[in-house]
Amino acid sequence: MSAEFDLIARHFTRPPRRAVLGVGDDCALLPPPAGQQLAVSSDMLVEGRHFVSTVAPERLGHKALAVNLSDLAACGAEPLAFTLALSLPRPDEAFLAGFARGLFGLAEAQGIELVGGDTTAGPLTLCLTVIGLVPTGQALLRSGARAGDDLWVSGCLGDARLALEVLRGTVLLDGAGFEAVRRAMELPQPRVALGLALRGLATSAIDLSDGLVGDLGHVLQRSGVGAAVDVDALPCSAVLAAQAPALRRTCLLAGGDDYEMLFTAPPQRREAVLAAGAAAGVALTRCGRIEAEPGLRLRDAGGPLQAEAFRGFDHFEQ
Repeated sequence: MSAEFDLIARHFTRPPRRAVLGVGDDCALLPPPAGQQLAVSSDMLVEGRHFVSTVAPERLGHKALAVNLSDLAACGAEPLAFTLALSLPRPDEAFLAGFARGLFGLAEAQGIELVGGDTTAGPLTLCLTVIGLVPTGQALLRSGARAGDDLWVSGCLGDARLALEVLRGTVLLDGAGFEAVRRAMELPQPRVALGLALRGLATSAIDLSDGLVGDLGHVLQRSGVGAAVDVDALPCSAVLAAQAPALRRTCLLAGGDDYEMLFTAPPQRREAVLAAGAAAGVALTRCGRIEAEPGLRLRDAGGPLQAEAFRGFDHFEQ
């Protein structure tokens, strides 16, 4: 057996459960149930671009899958399977063992299995493709927001960006504070249960990966509407709340790496939405309203804010 296939066998081969055929052949075979559509999404993580070299391998394995599962959550899809394409500078056994523990720990918790992929030598790069199932016609999309809808967000925002600023040396936090925000950056929790609970309730949804302003902009564009956001209503941790207002606004509105859900729903469904959040074990905050007039209008206690000042993450400009 070659070194490459030996590596795959040791760290990434497990018996298939829901797939007809998994790792080890030219293709995986997956049987989609009747009345279900496949939801498919890919995300790539590149060292130095999406994660720092000092991240623990186990946390990196978790995050690599979590950011992909977040896309399924935003679509209201049930996770089924995933593939992993892995580029490594060298076959580091200690790194691979930790990475696999984090990867499969989350995979088992979410009932999703690895069914294939590829490995090669090169800069450390992780590319995962996730496959989920959603009943035909019930997927949550970016294009369904309507004027009058409430705007909701799950969890807390901004901690991952605050952790990045600490790593950049622009912010100082004590040990406990830094560990809390670094955990948010390195161990995001995909809101899969929430996405499933919001089917039939939410009119549109997106996961927050590149910052609220940028990601909300995608929903507004696809739906042909505008929005008003109460910035002071956006949920944040005590650590972020203690920071200067300008930094706090930047982390909340343009931070990225939150992997929370942003979604819309009609006002008459507020109680049902809150019940869905409670059932999923996720706090939900109503933070704005969809409006017919195009554009994004931000306001806090000090008055209007310019949305253009809070551009989201761009992979080719940072």
